Amino acid sequence: MENRKDEIIRLQNEIMRGLLDQKMKKIGEDLWGMPEGAVPTLGGAAPQKDVPAEGKAAEQAAKPAQEAQQETPPEDIEDLKKELHSYIGLDLIKGEVDSLINWVQIVKARKEHDLPTPDLSLHMVFSGNPGTGKTMVARLMARIYRSLGVLSQGQLVEVDRSGLVAGYVGQTAIKTAEVIEKAVGGVLFIDEAYALTNRGSTDYGQEAVDTLLKAMEDHREDLVVIVAGYTELMKEFVHSNPGLESRFNRFMHFPDYTVEEMRDIFLMRCDKSGYTIAEEARQPLQDILAEASRDVEGFGNARGVRNLFERAIAAQADRLSQSREPLTKESLMQITADDLRAAADSKKE
Repeated sequence: MENRKDEIIRLQNEIMRGLLDQKMKKIGEDLWGMPEGAVPTLGGAAPQKDVPAEGKAAEQAAKPAQEAQQETPPEDIEDLKKELHSYIGLDLIKGEVDSLINWVQIVKARKEHDLPTPDLSLHMVFSGNPGTGKTMVARLMARIYRSLGVLSQGQLVEVDRSGLVAGYVGQTAIKTAEVIEKAVGGVLFIDEAYALTNRGSTDYGQEAVDTLLKAMEDHREDLVVIVAGYTELMKEFVHSNPGLESRFNRFMHFPDYTVEEMRDIFLMRCDKSGYTIAEEARQPLQDILAEASRDVEGFGNARGVRNLFERAIAAQADRLSQSREPLTKESLMQITADDLRAAADSKKE
């Protein structure tokens, strides 16, 4: 039985790898005219997860990626807007980003005609529950700002409290400054930023905030900071410091996905990964998502959909490994209602 399950997984991987290769080749040819077999760098805006300051080897390993980033030509803003509007849901966010793009373009045009222009304040607060697309949109914003000429590189450096705050006096400023240095030219994305200010006046998080505020002033021409987290906690964070209030004046709220939007996200994951969903499984999928999403924080919106998908394909592999029917391409691709129910039950357990 184990051998059969291994064979199923191997065949699934071959199907997924073949589909991925085809899509990457097509994207490369469409965007860059790259030769066959080359793997394109989509937008040159690969996010970089911060590493501890003591990890010098990891820090140096990130430098070639930033250099390659700088050499990659900026993407066309119309292509980026198309990508934005291809996202499922997020209708309010799409409208706000479109307005922001229009504003930046007009400000640049006024500068070119020697007209007075307001200061470009592009730092933002993203608020909403987990899994509502905040990190995804932050990545896109880095690419948009580079396309508009606001940022020189357009990379995204993503951190949370642990990536900025050290355990001893004086070390936090050094650690935060090193992270900022990697983010200059792009976007610094701080998730759960309220954790920097909600632990009392003696906490080292305030040292990180002070260092951040100074850097936002020193690098105001080539650094954008986006802070993110739960709505009410982010309000408290911004209002905890006059410096934060003056610099973060753009707020974007990410609402929870509807059941229909989460269903579409699940179906999109199936399509991209080389799976199909049986017709008789569509209503059970909607019912499972409706029940699970009642616990918004526990389920996690799009994150919960991803987890459900991963459990469903694991359940499919278990089902096929116990079947005596021959394996076919169709059977390896199809997710049934039983697979979905098994995936939902495994979450409850």
